Amino acid sequence: MNSHGYPTLRRILLAAVLLLVCQPAFAEKRVALVLGNSAYQNVPQLANPVNDGAVVAATLKAAGFDVVDSRHDLPAAETRRALRDFSDRARDADIAVVYYAGHGMEVDGTNYLIPVDAKLERDTDVYDEALSLDRVLVAIEPATRLRLVILDACRDNPFAKSMKRTLASRAIAQGLGKIEPSSPNMLIAYSAKAGSTALDGDARNSPFTLALAKHLTTPGLDVRRAFGFVRDEVLKTTGNKQEPFVYG
Repeated sequence: MNSHGYPTLRRILLAAVLLLVCQPAFAEKRVALVLGNSAYQNVPQLANPVNDGAVVAATLKAAGFDVVDSRHDLPAAETRRALRDFSDRARDADIAVVYYAGHGMEVDGTNYLIPVDAKLERDTDVYDEALSLDRVLVAIEPATRLRLVILDACRDNPFAKSMKRTLASRAIAQGLGKIEPSSPNMLIAYSAKAGSTALDGDARNSPFTLALAKHLTTPGLDVRRAFGFVRDEVLKTTGNKQEPFVYG
């Protein structure tokens, strides 16, 4: 090659380098399902869960999530359908998040989310009328990098007080029970640690959700550290009455 060819070659190489540098970085696919249950049909309604769900959904959308499916006041059949559809969305996702606000309970060591049409007249009805937390974990399992479930479901539960016991030894706990996820890259965040209850607060949103919206999507902040900030803020806001906890 003669000397006249070098400037042309340099221009070609420079153009190639610029093309590589200017290409957008590979973007993670992030999907979320947000569920808020306020309008319970057989016990007093809850004031905040639908409002909390709206705040979390807006926070995730603002953070650039590709899909944020926000639902509220779903009966059992529609909740199962929403989880099934979300599982399909999670199959090619890097990050999958499920947020739930509403009633929940632990029966015999298994945690359940309670749809708005549940009656739970006896303890065994939970197997038919509620959805186990395991079902939620199955829905997010296909995600490859982070699987996150956030539960603001530790309220004082009126179903537990009214339901008939079919077996005296069947344990029905206050709040949700401790869980240790077996899958890698999975975190389960409770608004209050196992065996305790969460507060709705005096505002339109629970203290937990307000702290969550403030810290969870902070750019560059590790998710574990983010939940540490959430914990500290909720403890401060509630006068140390409520302590969020992360399992996994």
